[in-house]
Amino acid sequence: MKQYFLYLLTFCFLILWSSCRNDFDFKINEGNLRFSKDTVYLDTVFSNIGSSTYSLKVYNTSDQDILIPVIKLQNGSNSKYRLNVDGMTGDVPLSGNEFNDVELLAKDSMYVFIETTIDIQDLVSNQTQFLYTDAIEFGQSNMQKVELITLVKDAVFIYPQQLINSDGSTEIETLSFDIDQDGTVDSTNLQGRFLESTELNFTNEKPYVIYGYAAVPEGETLTINPGARLHFHANSGLLVTTNASIHANGLLSTDSELLENEIIFEGDRLETIFAEVPGQWGTLWLFNGSTDNQFNHCTIKNSTVGILSDGNETDMFKTLIQNTQIYNSSNFGVLGRATNIKAENTVINKSGQSSFAATFGGHYDIVHSTIVNYWTNSFRQFPALLLNNFTIGEDQNTIPNNLSTANFTNCIIYGNDNPELILDNVSGAEFNFKFKNCLLLFSDNSNVFSSPYYNFDDLSLYDNILLNIEPEFFDSSQNLLQIPLSSPAVSAGTTSGNLNTDITGTQRSTPPALGAYNATEFEN
Repeated sequence: MKQYFLYLLTFCFLILWSSCRNDFDFKINEGNLRFSKDTVYLDTVFSNIGSSTYSLKVYNTSDQDILIPVIKLQNGSNSKYRLNVDGMTGDVPLSGNEFNDVELLAKDSMYVFIETTIDIQDLVSNQTQFLYTDAIEFGQSNMQKVELITLVKDAVFIYPQQLINSDGSTEIETLSFDIDQDGTVDSTNLQGRFLESTELNFTNEKPYVIYGYAAVPEGETLTINPGARLHFHANSGLLVTTNASIHANGLLSTDSELLENEIIFEGDRLETIFAEVPGQWGTLWLFNGSTDNQFNHCTIKNSTVGILSDGNETDMFKTLIQNTQIYNSSNFGVLGRATNIKAENTVINKSGQSSFAATFGGHYDIVHSTIVNYWTNSFRQFPALLLNNFTIGEDQNTIPNNLSTANFTNCIIYGNDNPELILDNVSGAEFNFKFKNCLLLFSDNSNVFSSPYYNFDDLSLYDNILLNIEPEFFDSSQNLLQIPLSSPAVSAGTTSGNLNTDITGTQRSTPPALGAYNATEFEN
């Protein structure tokens, strides 16, 4: 009984003691909050596309627990912003706009999360971009503010239709056409649609935002004007079908940062954090049967595969790539499969697999190109340059096909792995290649590569080769693949056709430097 009485006495004491504490005696805030920033910039968004989530940290630096009477958006229910305060969405009907009696303990902090979705037509009808502003207000009599700023861009949106089935269910439109040219229409299972005749000229007036695959119909040509900007959602891209073409011919730009005349292909997330993220969208897919595909003064970045060229290996006009940069591809920069590719002044870097893969045979003529791979996101098993003359069939059997020509002239093939060149051939098909006046990274310290194709003294395969010598790029991590005057690649080239200027339009020296860039002084 005595023990029970002691327990009861202790329990009562704890209750009385806790009732005397003022830890949870919240005082109305008097404007003494501190913020992690005074303005939240939500970067640039496209009209009607939701932004990323941004955060603001709010600090109570006082020794008292405080009560913030109200946290709200200055524009109220008309605001284009949405808030989440420390996990709270707010009370209906003002959820996301207004929060009442928010508690914040002494010396504690909380997060405010901010998002936006803005229709530019609600702001102004005759502009292609608009600066939208608002503010988060904290308190009433001694109110504090944090400004919100977003640049909104108008765009041309291309997306597949939502189809309604007979049973009332819905599905997204998919592309179907004669893929293997046997007279039968095949389903690709790719969400997307064919471009209308009025959509076959992309201008530079507004950016283009593409959901799913936008396909060029049979026999048609998609023309993309200099300065055009194409943005792709996840699992999206361009698809060129039988006897169809893409002409993406930009022009030399005067501003190396704005690239005002360059045609740029990239993802649809414009926030800074997405600027260098690989694999944000699919590919520029040149199907078997497409022809006369041209890319000039283009930048292709953050895709899964930059350019995927299929078939037409005897068509010398299948795919032409000139003065083009391809960066941050999660798989391949350029992937050729039994195809015909000619590339000049082309720069490829940072690929999850190979920067250039000439597979399943075909014809390839690559001149004055910088094909390197400084992928740092994770381990990769593929080299910067891969050549092979086979593919693996559905039943896992090996299917050979002639690699009729694979000529690399005045190229730099390098990277942060070793070797950066793999020659993978099988019997039953030709395997013809030649490297002339190239800088190659290939070291076989473990004697793994016994094929005679790796005999760098064989002049029929390798002519005037610089082997395992650092090209001295300005900054490969930033895709600055220019070379200084001290580089061993300077004056190591041979005159090749009429390619007298480099990717920047600079006159080449005589003899020329290797790669896509003429040598220059480095400028910080």
